[in-house]
Amino acid sequence: MRVGGRSALALVLTLAAGAALAACSRDPEDHRNARVVDSIRPAPAHGGAAAPAGTLRFTPPSGWVTETPTSSMRRAQYRLARADGDPEDGELVVFYFEGQGGSIQANIDRWTGQFQKSDGTSASGDARVSNKQTHGIPLTIVDCSGTYTGGGGPMASGPPKANFRMLAAVAETPAGPWFFKLTGPARTVARWEASFQGFLDTIQ
Repeated sequence: MRVGGRSALALVLTLAAGAALAACSRDPEDHRNARVVDSIRPAPAHGGAAAPAGTLRFTPPSGWVTETPTSSMRRAQYRLARADGDPEDGELVVFYFEGQGGSIQANIDRWTGQFQKSDGTSASGDARVSNKQTHGIPLTIVDCSGTYTGGGGPMASGPPKANFRMLAAVAETPAGPWFFKLTGPARTVARWEASFQGFLDTIQ
């Protein structure tokens, strides 16, 4: 009986040691998984590190607040604090459609078609379009102001918003176009205009 007791005790100790070793062997993997999760979280808006986003990298300027994208079509989303007296913050959204998304001109027409002049006609004719390159990537930049309708129809995001402005850009990459769209009250967008241009210069 005593020998059997010792055997049972030895078996218990062996099983306990095996469980402890197994637990220790799992810990590093669990920690690695935790670090991977941390690494794919959105970069802090006030950080200096570039935020990887598929085939393109860009750095949100200081003062931009990184938000969780509200749609699967949005690759990144930022909130830009409103100017004094404005009714809401500005919003910058980054879109990428896996090489799709239409031509540059089609997007310009769609974006500017979301703005109306005071007489109710389209503000497309008053939009300003410019071009530049950043790190070898061609950019087409659009600046349009007026009453923002959000596109109208079933895709409208709410009632028309007077005295709004949009700064948008299309980046032409080998993997297809990326779209950057900043909208908000005119004074708020003006406040962040230099920051927006600096943001475009970080695209690579």
